[in-house]
Amino acid sequence: MKDLHIATSPLTGTIFCGYLLKNGRVWAAGKQDKTIEALSAVAEHALLFKKMTGENIILSGADGKPEFEIIVNKFKHK
Repeated sequence: MKDLHIATSPLTGTIFCGYLLKNGRVWAAGKQDKTIEALSAVAEHALLFKKMTGENIILSGADGKPEFEIIVNKFKHK
C-alpha cells in the first residue's frame, strides 16, 4: 500500500497531498492542493490540544531542539 505524502511547495507555499514516485522526491500524477484543509485541521487540533493541556504545540527538529510553536487564536464573532 502506498503512503500519502503531504508537503509544502518551497516556491508557492501550497500544501500538496498525493503520492511520490519511487525515488521519493517527485510527485506522481494527481497531487492535490489541500492548503486550506490542512491549515484548518492543524488549527482545530492546536485549539483542542491547548484546551486539553493548557500548552501550545511545540515541534522539535531532528536534533530534539524546539523549532516551531503553533499558536492559534479563534475569532469571536458577534
